[in-house]
Amino acid sequence: MLTALNWPGFADLTLAGLLFLCAAAFLAGAVDAIVGGGGLIQLPAMLMLLPGGEVIYSLATSKVAAIAGTSAAARTYAKRTPMDWRAALPMALVALVGSLGGAALADALPSSVLNVVVLVALVVVGIYTWRKPDLGSVDAPRFARRLQLVLMLLGGAVIGFWDGIAGPGTGSFLVFWLVSLVGFAFVTASATAKVVNVATNLGALFFFIPAGKVLWGLGLVMAASNIAGSVLGATVAAGRGSAFVRRVFLTVVVGLVVSLGWKIALSS
Repeated sequence: MLTALNWPGFADLTLAGLLFLCAAAFLAGAVDAIVGGGGLIQLPAMLMLLPGGEVIYSLATSKVAAIAGTSAAARTYAKRTPMDWRAALPMALVALVGSLGGAALADALPSSVLNVVVLVALVVVGIYTWRKPDLGSVDAPRFARRLQLVLMLLGGAVIGFWDGIAGPGTGSFLVFWLVSLVGFAFVTASATAKVVNVATNLGALFFFIPAGKVLWGLGLVMAASNIAGSVLGATVAAGRGSAFVRRVFLTVVVGLVVSLGWKIALSS
């Protein structure tokens, strides 16, 4: 049996445990870059293996890996997909503020209630997307420029707040918001969501780092794995197009519904 590493910032993981978390971070980065939902893979893996730590440490450390991966994915998308930076950056700024507020309340709000709300929302999102096969196939803005920006800012604030609290599916909710309400194609929405995701992860870290909740050694090693997965995922998504991203989106939503439903059933 492998002994614990006993390195600072690694929470006494074994080498096998560390390799498992790196593999989870790689897969999470790839999935998250395509359509969001990487937290479905990365955070549960950390909660399962980090011995004796509070949930808040797993959440905070996962944000280090996630911000590295989303930054790499955003850069990859920017090279391959047209990006409306004049709308994406204000949305990201509002999301950062929302995420900071959510992180500050992460320990105070009952996750059981929030999980039920999100589960219902994910079911609605999945059914709506499945019933509309042409949704997000092309960029088709639904509103005038000013109203479009207002919708993006509203989505950034609400979903950013949820990400700070640690809700699963943040990237998927961002993609759905941009596709269904704003009228982006799935690839454009995924590219924009990565920029916003960088901001939500940064906002959460603005709270977690001063609070001393980050396991830096583990976070940086997982960040390298997450970057590799994110670059791969963004490259595949940009090359395969919106139809491919839509299929992955529906798969991730189903996975999130099953994961949250199982979690709620176990806690009841």
